[in-house]
Amino acid sequence: MTENNGAKQNLELYDRKLLNLTGVVEVINFDETKIVLETNLGSLVILGEELHINQLDLDSSKLSVDGYIRELKYDQELHKGGIIKRLFK
Repeated sequence: MTENNGAKQNLELYDRKLLNLTGVVEVINFDETKIVLETNLGSLVILGEELHINQLDLDSSKLSVDGYIRELKYDQELHKGGIIKRLFK
């Protein structure tokens, strides 16, 4: 298990149609089938259909997404190098 240094994150998924998430640092990329985020616990990929970002408040680290959510996946490899390392690969 990875050390999180006291970082907190909450995921609330309702009927695979609405996702509320805290701990969001940055939205890296998004479209109707995939949203890539940097969170305080690592990079997170949200896969689905007709995905829409309803609310994004980076000051309070909150995100709300609706659509059909198929998969939530933390990508530890992306988190190890950070955003800068990924940009210059």
